[in-house]
Amino acid sequence: MQQATRKGDTGGNAYGREPLTYDADITEVGPGTPCGEFMRRYWHPVAVSAKVTSRPQNVRILGEDLILFRDGKNRVGLLYPRCAHRGTTLYYGKVDENGIRCCYHGWQFDVEGHCIDQPCEPGGGEHKSRVRQPWYPVQELYGLVWAYMGPPDKQPVLPRWDVFEALQPGEKILATGSSFGAGGDDTVEIVPCNWLQDWENIMDPFHIPILHTTFSGVQFVPEMGIMPEVVWDPVDLGMRYSAYRKLDDGREMDRVTLALFPHVRIVPDIRLSGGPAKGIGWVVPVDDTHFRLFHTTRVPADFKGRVSTRRPWSDMTEEEHQNEPGDWEAQVGQGPVSFHSEENLATSDRGVVMLRRALRRQIEIVKQGGDPAGVVFDPAKAVFKVEAGNFYREASVTT
Repeated sequence: MQQATRKGDTGGNAYGREPLTYDADITEVGPGTPCGEFMRRYWHPVAVSAKVTSRPQNVRILGEDLILFRDGKNRVGLLYPRCAHRGTTLYYGKVDENGIRCCYHGWQFDVEGHCIDQPCEPGGGEHKSRVRQPWYPVQELYGLVWAYMGPPDKQPVLPRWDVFEALQPGEKILATGSSFGAGGDDTVEIVPCNWLQDWENIMDPFHIPILHTTFSGVQFVPEMGIMPEVVWDPVDLGMRYSAYRKLDDGREMDRVTLALFPHVRIVPDIRLSGGPAKGIGWVVPVDDTHFRLFHTTRVPADFKGRVSTRRPWSDMTEEEHQNEPGDWEAQVGQGPVSFHSEENLATSDRGVVMLRRALRRQIEIVKQGGDPAGVVFDPAKAVFKVEAGNFYREASVTT
């Protein structure tokens, strides 16, 4: 017999649901938005250095369209794309020793936007110094090109990380910019969902034994299927969790993972090799509904490429994606921006809740005119310690 329902209770019927909403304050990243202004107080990776050449390339980051190129003096430029003369895109420009030249009337700009030539004007442009193409500062570090897109008077020092500052003989830094760490592969650069859906996933250790082990088959190692005992803690630059597992061989391990501002993710070796993490990722918002993932990792100098137990994501059929979903399917499956209004968060989501609250606090600090966590102006304080890793406990001694 059908159970009676209270007046106004639809019994879970989908008809008449309230409008779905998301939390714009922690998801939207365009200029002038709360999270966008918070993001603009940091340096962001925008490209792999080796891929930046004299051929201009379109770059979209934090909801802004820009042009990236390297001139003949090996300087990298990041400029607003519409030429300051008549507005055509510099994507079709030509780069030489001194800068980029617009295809329409030949106006030339250096990497800081100075107009240095106007060939159709008398004397090459007697008033060219009055024109400046909007630009952003860039630096190169760890094989990546970094951009600062915030207030010029608030420009911080570009952070450094201890794990990359003392390479051993026979080591190098590998820099990548693809969706490999977000469930995709090296052939796909942009993930079609909001950046927060990936970043907050780092504070969700319980999806690992389900999504990555029992539901989809072993995507990392079988030991990841052991349900962990988890403790979440705030740290100066963001949050961490420590997941304790007692392995079948008797070893005990604490797996420490970090999510740091503004969008840093530091995940230990997924094969459970012991010791500190050797790589760092950045979940860089392209706009409100797309992100890019950049990674830098310490690898042997003769490193030839990554080894995955799965087929390349882009080679899988739709049926295979259904049979073996990973992070891409789970996160992109939440929609372009996940509707927070219909979530039912539980105790295992404590890390996600804490991370969102911490993000809101930093956004509020910026709104009040302060400097968010991790922004430093003293080069002597710009080296941060990587405290993530797989740490095995020493075996207890019995007598």
